[in-house]
Amino acid sequence: MNNVALKKNAEKNQIANRKVISDTLLDLAMEKKEILVLTSDSRGSASMVPFGETLPEQLVEVGIAEQNLVGVSAGLAASGKKPFVASPACFLSMRSIEQIKVDIAYSGTNVKLIGISGGVSYGALGMSHHSLQDLAVTRAIPGLHVMMPADRHEAKKMIEALVDYPTPVYLRIGRNPVEDCYVNEDYRFVIGKAVTMHEGDDLTIIAIGETVRVALDTAGVLKAEGFECRVLNMHTIKPLDEEAIIKAARETGRIITIEEHSIYGGLGSAVAEVVSQNHPVPVQVIGIPDEPAVTGNTKEVFEHYGLSAENVSSIAKKMISN
Repeated sequence: MNNVALKKNAEKNQIANRKVISDTLLDLAMEKKEILVLTSDSRGSASMVPFGETLPEQLVEVGIAEQNLVGVSAGLAASGKKPFVASPACFLSMRSIEQIKVDIAYSGTNVKLIGISGGVSYGALGMSHHSLQDLAVTRAIPGLHVMMPADRHEAKKMIEALVDYPTPVYLRIGRNPVEDCYVNEDYRFVIGKAVTMHEGDDLTIIAIGETVRVALDTAGVLKAEGFECRVLNMHTIKPLDEEAIIKAARETGRIITIEEHSIYGGLGSAVAEVVSQNHPVPVQVIGIPDEPAVTGNTKEVFEHYGLSAENVSSIAKKMISN
């Protein structure tokens, strides 16, 4: 908790997660030549231009051919390389899902898939470019782990942890800089283990990715009104930290989940599955409803669908009072 960024500090960040990931991979790849980056005409979108300029022999460009992108990465992994694929999440998780299922997960090829510009990052481009079903699809594939960093600090720690991680992973990030949730990387990060960002016994908010900041802001609003809200950063949705979820259900009795994803099949569904089978308590799922998401920037879309501290705190107070 001492490393959690307050709102006044959070607004200073101007560095996107994709740049942090590119910089981190570049540093690691200069020492480990088996690290390769593959792109689908997306090196600019993924901020991988500096990587390609510095280590051109370690960047593979396949063009706009996401299925080939995944197939090639699987072959490289089978040859002893450590491939990191960087491609728009909306295309990577949909166009090439069969290759991800068969060539990566079923075949056990150790590829790290980075879905860039995920969620509603592409804003005005609409449903064709939104990726609001990717967590539901990828977490249902055996042998594939699924992760989302809360901010730039966690993105760095995540990539460092994934270099020698033996399991294929789908990692989704947004496009633009996001407000800090952590002050720096000085905290313990473990794949598959949730991070308690704020302590409390009145209610638990479980969030993933960019909605962790919303959860922290909500906890601040509730604290000012006399409520203590626990916040869990569930950065890994698969393998899921079931122990932390069950503990939260037992100790706080109420759970809210927040995600930049459809209300079906994502974080809320995963949490509800655990709670219903182990310690049933009320669970409120906040995400994108079953409709093509409205167009607009991330902030506008979040506010439209109630992914805001104002709305979540209102829901939380109603749950606590019941």
